[in-house]
Amino acid sequence: MLKIRQSEQFKFGYNSIIKIDEIEDNALVDFGILRLARKQVETFYEDKKEMAFLLIQGEIIFEWEGNKETVKRSNCFDEEPWVLHVPKKIDVKITGLSDTSEINVIKTYNDKIFKSKLYNQEDCKPEIRGKGTMNECSTRIVRTAFDITNAPYSNLVLGEVINFPGKWSSFPPHYHPQPEIYFYKFMPEGGYGFSQLGENVEIVKQNDTVKILNQRRHPQVTAPGYAMYYIWAIRNLDGNPYTGPIFNKEHQWGNNKNAKIWPKR
Repeated sequence: MLKIRQSEQFKFGYNSIIKIDEIEDNALVDFGILRLARKQVETFYEDKKEMAFLLIQGEIIFEWEGNKETVKRSNCFDEEPWVLHVPKKIDVKITGLSDTSEINVIKTYNDKIFKSKLYNQEDCKPEIRGKGTMNECSTRIVRTAFDITNAPYSNLVLGEVINFPGKWSSFPPHYHPQPEIYFYKFMPEGGYGFSQLGENVEIVKQNDTVKILNQRRHPQVTAPGYAMYYIWAIRNLDGNPYTGPIFNKEHQWGNNKNAKIWPKR
């Protein structure tokens, strides 16, 4: 299954969405959502996997290796994320401070030992992509927490995208051999968008998840009136880490700042 529908609100506790040992359509990661109530505590430890915890919204306490940090994010559209990234064999404790908090949890195998890092909101500065091209039809916000440039030891790449209402992202259409996961939120929550996976198109709604495998092209678009947020998580392949997209050549002309067909004025 390439699209996973979450039709109801997540229950409190850890909600598994994708498992690393899936036989069919394996994305090579564990991926899920941790929902915490006030004063609720959850702990994590992995003997063979690195872990990353991305705060989607709420207020929580991260505790790891003698560190204790309180982090807060009112919502995922207007504020940058906090991300805790740890290697294997590290205990992580998370305590909820608000009535409801949501944290994305992603894990994958990694034998490398590296220094744990809490990426703050300054580390995840927004980048405006697509601005000034094609009548702003693919202008969007991209936030990268970590990738090969600042975490070459990791087997993961993790970030977020905000689609403005009615606009495209992951455009021009592109692909890469590394598996990727998109997890969606909408504002207002009743919104929807479309995710292209190769020659197929899936409608996506609040809390849906999509696996992008087998080098499928994967542009995205959201309906007018609805902003679309998605987490993008890439699993680097052994000896072949993600270094950037491969664009469809027939559509790459749209990156030209002078690209314009109609209207001519």
